Amino acid sequence: MAPTLTAPATLTLKPGTAWADAWQRCLAVAPESFRDDRVLNLWAAGWQADGRALPATSPVDGSPIAGPPRLDADTAQQAVRASLDQHRAWRHIPLAERRARVAAALDALTEHRELLALLLVWEIGKPWRLAQADVDRAIDGVRWYVDGAQPMLEGRTPLPGPVSNIASWNYPMSVLVHAMLVQALAGNAVIAKAPTDGGVSCLTLASALAAREGIPITLVSGSGGQLSEALVRSPEIGCVSFVGGRDTGARIATAVADLGKRHILEQEGLNTWGIWNYSDWDSLTAVIPKLFDYGKQRCTAYPRFVVQRSSFDAFLAAYLPAVRSIRTGHPLAVENPADPLPALDFGPVINAAKAKELGDQVAEAIDRGAVPLHRGTLEEGRFLPGQDTSAYLPPVTLLGPPPSSPLHHAEPFGPVDTIVLVDTEAELLAAMNASNGALVATLSTDDPATYERLAPQIRAFKVGHGKPRSRGDRDELFGGFGASWRGAFVGGELLVRAVTDGPAGERLPGNFPDYQLNA
Repeated sequence: MAPTLTAPATLTLKPGTAWADAWQRCLAVAPESFRDDRVLNLWAAGWQADGRALPATSPVDGSPIAGPPRLDADTAQQAVRASLDQHRAWRHIPLAERRARVAAALDALTEHRELLALLLVWEIGKPWRLAQADVDRAIDGVRWYVDGAQPMLEGRTPLPGPVSNIASWNYPMSVLVHAMLVQALAGNAVIAKAPTDGGVSCLTLASALAAREGIPITLVSGSGGQLSEALVRSPEIGCVSFVGGRDTGARIATAVADLGKRHILEQEGLNTWGIWNYSDWDSLTAVIPKLFDYGKQRCTAYPRFVVQRSSFDAFLAAYLPAVRSIRTGHPLAVENPADPLPALDFGPVINAAKAKELGDQVAEAIDRGAVPLHRGTLEEGRFLPGQDTSAYLPPVTLLGPPPSSPLHHAEPFGPVDTIVLVDTEAELLAAMNASNGALVATLSTDDPATYERLAPQIRAFKVGHGKPRSRGDRDELFGGFGASWRGAFVGGELLVRAVTDGPAGERLPGNFPDYQLNA
């Protein structure tokens, strides 16, 4: 029996935001891609009622939603071959026409912005503010490329085959759809595997709107084991773009290295925030709640603080009031029907299994010696009466996770902070580099010279001075050091270069086995 929580009777689901409301809108907007109670796969330029639709539930309240229609390996291979046929035609479409078609797709996404965001709330538990931001970042980011495509593509040609995208569930629009549309703008057909854990309906709607404009998109669902041969190793594939964990990323890296295939593999890392000879505690207090956006289910989240021991008391005085202010609950629950949707820091984690896994890891770490500094409760959240809350985990902060705990060395991907105390600069750097590479890091120190001396020794692609770093938009580059990234870097012009061919002998900026080039 899933745990439930009695909430104030005044809270109710905002009218018009139920899953049934969103689904009926999908059926009306894109009837070619939604059928009865399931979504369809898109391949060979048509929507196919194939694959076995798996049952799925929303992390918001455990209620049923549409699941991914999983293809078998043979059908996935057919889809890849059909995408190659599309690619061979699309690569010869003039850039002006490609820009017009992508711009038309962006206009359609803008028209249905609120529906796309509502699907994200139900499918992956994003609060309304963050769901809208995910959609907006995709649209605004791709418009930047549409406006600036001409010089970026000067002297470059599409890849020999389509780009295969395998991405995690947490940013379906601003990471996956954004990448797909830029790849198509650059002259490539694109293939995307819908994440198994959530986002298939949002991706289906976005793909339908783009496909109507003649953009060569393939969207398929299935298990990694069944589809990896087709989506990674097929000779038809021109590039593999992956966002996810290190274990899967390492297997893909081995495959693409054996085949000499273009690749972009963004993998997890333990992003750290260091505190050394620091006194601006008000600034730290202000930023802590922002670091909990979407329950730290982000590749650029900061789950680890490395703190100078002599400053630990001041750190706690700044940190604890901030973490106690975190707001969580049902993203669509309101007191009155006319009220705006709540401004939450996060809602559920991706599913009940993840909430249990993190809860078990926290309990095990405490049993082995970690000190619980803060543990929120669901009683502090905003929930509907009798609502299933099994996918919700309130913020937790642990001091000194033991080396035997996954929380010591790996990214938790949830609202769990860990703190490590250090006494020397050498210990500070060792603790900040615990995961052999990260995407982002931050060092808070009062002395600019100390920052300039220590920051280059932190193994993260982006290092902030007292401020968080993000993936970035538009012309900001993005990559990773160590095991957090393999292959070509992206962002700005580099994203276009990563999915096109340039001059003979060109070395792309990236993290490759035989070289690393930052720009």
